[in-house]
Amino acid sequence: MVDVTSTAPEEEVGPGRPGRLREFWRYFRENRGAVIGLYIFALFLFVAIFAPLISPYDPSQQFRAYALTPPIWSGEGVWQFPLGTDPLGRDMLSRLISGARFSFFVGVVVVVVSATGGILVGLIAGFAPGWLDTLIMRVMDVILAFPSLLLALVLVAILGPSLLNAMVAIAVVQQPHYVRLTRAAVLNERGKDYVVSARVAGAGYLRLMFVTVLPNCLAPIIVQAALSFSSAILDAAALGFLGMGAQPPTPEWGTMLAEAREFILRAPWVVTQPGIAILVAVLAINLMGDGLRDALDPKLKRS
Repeated sequence: MVDVTSTAPEEEVGPGRPGRLREFWRYFRENRGAVIGLYIFALFLFVAIFAPLISPYDPSQQFRAYALTPPIWSGEGVWQFPLGTDPLGRDMLSRLISGARFSFFVGVVVVVVSATGGILVGLIAGFAPGWLDTLIMRVMDVILAFPSLLLALVLVAILGPSLLNAMVAIAVVQQPHYVRLTRAAVLNERGKDYVVSARVAGAGYLRLMFVTVLPNCLAPIIVQAALSFSSAILDAAALGFLGMGAQPPTPEWGTMLAEAREFILRAPWVVTQPGIAILVAVLAINLMGDGLRDALDPKLKRS
């Protein structure tokens, strides 16, 4: 009897959270592109977090004697600036590393703000009476009817050009996607037996929304968050390139492109390097998002 009771807790703990994590990783790693994207994303995240420690120089420090120094592989560069310098003599490597911090900061803030507001409104729409649900969704349809970048430009023009206002505008533009996704998931879950049982047991609307239904709607929201992260980086770079986002001398990748566009023929490295950084970061996040979709979608698991 002693042996049986001592082993029972181990049997209960076995199929818990560690088992689900192992199952998720098993499905995720089947997509090799997603694994590569995850490693690249982790590298960018590490660089963004420790940018002040990794950067060889301050991103705004100017070395006027080395203005427009080519990268080291061109044969005319110097090892002091392995990726070359920009027109003001600032080290490109330091500015690219610091730019990762700004771009990823924009992505995190936009995803948190847009997802929080979108999930809340989507839950309300999913449980609201028909007239309120219709009103909310028509407002979301109106927002989605505008091109996202154009709407973000209008909002930034109203609020004023700055990185903070650009993040607010991008978050507003992306919020309808979370509203529609959350509402669809709530409507799919609301009629299931476990929700009906919780309602019969006396659970209030707040408990039904946030405790009973929301945890079962998170899989598609997580995938949307990963894709929104890459969209936020792209939109922030586009606004910075148009002069409506981060302002010089902020080393944001889109702002770096805007500052260097007149030197595209004379010194192409000052344009191509920020562009490649944006390309690689966005591609890695999109690949990782595909892997999350494959690992979290039950239909794809069964297939």
